[in-house]
Amino acid sequence: MTPEQARQAQATVERALGGAEVNPYEMFRAQVDLAGQKLGYPADILELVKRPERVVEVSIPVRMDDGRIEVFTGYRVQHSSARGPYKGGIRYHPSVTLDEVKALAGWMAWKCAVVDIPLGGGKGGIVCDPTRMSEGELERLTRRYTAMILPVIGPQHDIPAPDVNTNSRIMNWVMDTATALRGEPMYGVVTGKDLAVGGARGRREATGRGVVIVMEELLAQLGKRIAGTRVAVQGFGNVGSVAAQLLHEKGAKVVGVSDVSGALYHPEGLDIPALVAHVARSPQRWIAGYTAPGVEALPGPEVLTLDVEVLVPAALEGQITADNASRIQAQVIVEGANGPTTPEADLILEARGRVVAPDILANAGGVIVSYFEWVQNLQNFYWDEEETHERLASLLRRAFRGVWDHAQKHGVSLRTSAFMLGLERIVEAIRLRGIFP
Repeated sequence: MTPEQARQAQATVERALGGAEVNPYEMFRAQVDLAGQKLGYPADILELVKRPERVVEVSIPVRMDDGRIEVFTGYRVQHSSARGPYKGGIRYHPSVTLDEVKALAGWMAWKCAVVDIPLGGGKGGIVCDPTRMSEGELERLTRRYTAMILPVIGPQHDIPAPDVNTNSRIMNWVMDTATALRGEPMYGVVTGKDLAVGGARGRREATGRGVVIVMEELLAQLGKRIAGTRVAVQGFGNVGSVAAQLLHEKGAKVVGVSDVSGALYHPEGLDIPALVAHVARSPQRWIAGYTAPGVEALPGPEVLTLDVEVLVPAALEGQITADNASRIQAQVIVEGANGPTTPEADLILEARGRVVAPDILANAGGVIVSYFEWVQNLQNFYWDEEETHERLASLLRRAFRGVWDHAQKHGVSLRTSAFMLGLERIVEAIRLRGIFP
């Protein structure tokens, strides 16, 4: 990289770090530049990797239960198809922005490359608050959104999946809508479905299970084991709750958990099965209201700075920042969420000797098993759950070893190593395919 290109990379980093709020797409672009600088790639190739191939914005009119029509904004971003069809979830959240979806699509492309599965990166989102919508309103929202993006999705082109505030029920609606409008079975148009309509056994738990597999591998490299390890989990949704449950079963002490309703702490470890049962009974599926001897309620952000050995941020992006990175006590951070650590916080953590298993490796279990589901849909041949678990563990362990060995060889952090590996694979695919026309 020339001095001028290096200055451009630094400028991008400074933009990502500037201001009180972190722009996720600027964060993504900064990460591409940092990895590209290490690899000596020219600026034009990096610009190609940073930009999404297609951005779709749609207006989604929905008739609400009270009879009025509300118009929602939805997005589908297709970042890279260099290594295969676009792949990535759909999230429903009030804070969804186009830049957020663009960043998430880019990270998905990188994630698929790091774990070496033949898929590209995509992402979708709708600006809405699903907690304030009825089931009928959510169904009408989902079906209209599907109809609006159907021209650009499909089993050989772009395969969505669940993400924040979406689940198998919503994926079932996407598949059914696509099937009705196309007039042919479309089981492979989306992953994360229920088993009766083409889902894969083990898909729901895949991301949380992958977090635990990566944690186990990382701790082994550090001469530690999961049993007896004190862990805090930020976010008790699908990823965080599954990870906490599996860690509890493996003998870890999950001393703190949090969600949007607050945080819970017990110095000797929370009763995770009881907490999971409480959340299942809660109308909003929150941890709020759970009580047990020795359990203390805390403000939600405090879960990040608890006295633990391992921290699992499994909520939203941008949670570990320059404001709190110096107060994080965990020696190991395993990222269950997408983009939970800002670039500036990364530098602080690295300077303090913290080891971070990056999101594009640690939470790749979901996309790996989504890949498995897609393969099974295309073949109309389905595996049992044990086979899914074994294949997931094999792929993730291979990916972890590649990232770990690459980091040791080049003297870089695990995140930089993962970015370099992923970028190398994406750029190699672009090189081999060439630029059309």
